[in-house]
Amino acid sequence: RQAQLVFENMSQRDIVSWNVIITAYFSNGECEKALCVFHRMRTEGIRLNYASWNAVIGGCMQNGRTKQALVIFGEMQDSGFKPNQITITSVLPACTNLESLRGGKEIHGFIFRHWFYEDITAATALVFMYAKCGELELSRRVFNMIPRRDTVAWNTMIVANSMHGNGEEALSLFHKMLSSGIKPNSVTFTGVLSGCSHSQLVDEGLSVFYSMSRDHLIEPDAEHYSCMVDVLSRAGRLEDAYQFIQEMPQEPTAGAWGALLGACRVYKNVDLGRIAANWLFEIEPENPGNYVLLSNILVTAKLWGEASVIRKLMRDRGITKVPGCSWVQVRNRVHTFVVGDKSNDQSDEIYRFLDDLGEKMRLAGYKPNTEFVLQDVDQEEKEYVLCNHSEKLAVAFGILNLNGESSVRVFKNLRICGDCHNAIKFIAKIVGVQIIVRDSLRFHHFRDGFCSCQDFW
Repeated sequence: RQAQLVFENMSQRDIVSWNVIITAYFSNGECEKALCVFHRMRTEGIRLNYASWNAVIGGCMQNGRTKQALVIFGEMQDSGFKPNQITITSVLPACTNLESLRGGKEIHGFIFRHWFYEDITAATALVFMYAKCGELELSRRVFNMIPRRDTVAWNTMIVANSMHGNGEEALSLFHKMLSSGIKPNSVTFTGVLSGCSHSQLVDEGLSVFYSMSRDHLIEPDAEHYSCMVDVLSRAGRLEDAYQFIQEMPQEPTAGAWGALLGACRVYKNVDLGRIAANWLFEIEPENPGNYVLLSNILVTAKLWGEASVIRKLMRDRGITKVPGCSWVQVRNRVHTFVVGDKSNDQSDEIYRFLDDLGEKMRLAGYKPNTEFVLQDVDQEEKEYVLCNHSEKLAVAFGILNLNGESSVRVFKNLRICGDCHNAIKFIAKIVGVQIIVRDSLRFHHFRDGFCSCQDFW
């Protein structure tokens, strides 16, 4: 407010004062006021400079306005300003979703033409952008072109492989990083341990974890302990994971208990599931995912009454389940689907396609896993519900609109359903395409009847 008063009372305002007030508004979370000042600059004929454009693009990004940042990035170029390194590193994170992959590739072209690979921050941002968009191979290529890689660059490539389930590659990069004389930091170990958890590399994960303080003088923090709980839990060693939590030197976090609870769903461990969930209800009582997970565990065990109590607890606390949705891009437009969705113009075609595909899948050995239907209904109704899941609808729509492409990319806001995961393996083999699904946990690359996660996610 003080900065605003000083600015408004200035008899003469130079470009620096305009840029400062814009930055101040964004820093205070007042995006509309910042954008109004930027609009005033343009209407009053103030000559913008690089700092002006970068302040607005960076401010939009800091406040979660990624689409607006991309729009202003385009306006910047239309106004005759070529993006510099600061612009590139500010705007690239806006391209880490399906909708903006094309924009990210255009920025890549700009970086290539102006040899910004020399700018390690810009190049590293590009590595991360491709990884988040599902283009891991392009991510690798950019990483390999960086002439002098620092800790952040190595960490980014390690994390990229971890999120795609390439735990062995993440470990290999970690050892290459050490051989190159680059010192790891806390983020490095989080990335490596995450890779181990998604690839069932238990012994390797334990070795890396214990090397932190012994070899690198880095004391594991709560996140590292949570990663190790995840490593043990995903491998089915639930009792070991529970013991690990009990022996933690600090108070266990939601991340640790959440890793155990998620594994209890996979391995059908009701007792440990109850323990983990009850701790989570204390630590983060507003998180609907914990209630849903415990309810799912109880339903799978046919403990309908207890599951009903958990759902009532959610209602009493005013907590609602986050609805699952999946989206796919076709001809530069993003199409979103929810369970049972019939709003798409091609809905009839999508459901016919899935019906036809269902017969071929059954002949190939697919059996619907009705454990993932939580309603107490008959078998036929459960199988029908499974066919309507959002990820299947998005995959079907993507295949129907391939237009010569060899792969379909689908994003989902929640963890992919186990039956859908199995079904998409069959779909990829029967149709002969690669299907890439990014769920809330990681990337899944489906090809020839197999998934890159090796059914471990």
